[in-house]
Amino acid sequence: MDIKTATALRRLRLVSAPEAVSFLILLVCSVLKRTTDFDAVPVMGAIHGVLFVLYVIFWADAWNRTKWPLKTAALYFVLSVLPTGGFFAERKLRREAEDAVIAARARKEGVVNA
Repeated sequence: MDIKTATALRRLRLVSAPEAVSFLILLVCSVLKRTTDFDAVPVMGAIHGVLFVLYVIFWADAWNRTKWPLKTAALYFVLSVLPTGGFFAERKLRREAEDAVIAARARKEGVVNA
């Protein structure tokens, strides 16, 4: 994995959890708006919107660089529209990055998969 691909995956991973948190907070704000006088939806909506757009941009870049199969790319996109999906995406991306580092070290040391 080259440095640009690793960077693209890292950016996507780093925006996944904040995007998920903002989605959950937006849902709470929506409920509070309808049950109380508290209305933070415009602010949280804007914050979540920016994070979601960043997620989609970083997702497209990671898909382009990693050459994921359509199924994998679709999974990461679907996780972005589920309220807690960003947490699962972050964990899966972290594992993918760790596996790539292990594979790169094995190649460097001349270890061949059996």
